[in-house]
Amino acid sequence: KVDYDVCSNYGNWLYSAGIGNDPRENRKFNMIKQGLDYDGNGDYVRLWVPELQGIKGADIHTPWALSSAALSQAGVTLGETYPQPVVTAPEWSRHIRQRPGGSPHPRGKRGPAQHKDRGIDFYFSRKKDA
Repeated sequence: KVDYDVCSNYGNWLYSAGIGNDPRENRKFNMIKQGLDYDGNGDYVRLWVPELQGIKGADIHTPWALSSAALSQAGVTLGETYPQPVVTAPEWSRHIRQRPGGSPHPRGKRGPAQHKDRGIDFYFSRKKDA
């Protein structure tokens, strides 16, 4: 059985690209935050991107932020064994620690349930005090 809905799939790709139907202005898909929220240990990336398997933990989401020693230890050479980033959005910086070893922000370990106390009324009401 194939789980596929043309409209939903197309809409999600547009949303991810930042050109979909979204009521908020200047909304951008934050790949780093999503990776930390839904793949905190990097297991999914490690499965599909074998070039990065030597990188431990969530650092796999931001290999360009690692020190050259950490990259060397993981067997990664940016620009050779793994490409340099094409673009790095300024919004990503708060999810990346800018120190040697480059461990991403600890917020990524909380996972997607960080707003579990908010009911559906929160998202549809005009008042956002929570």
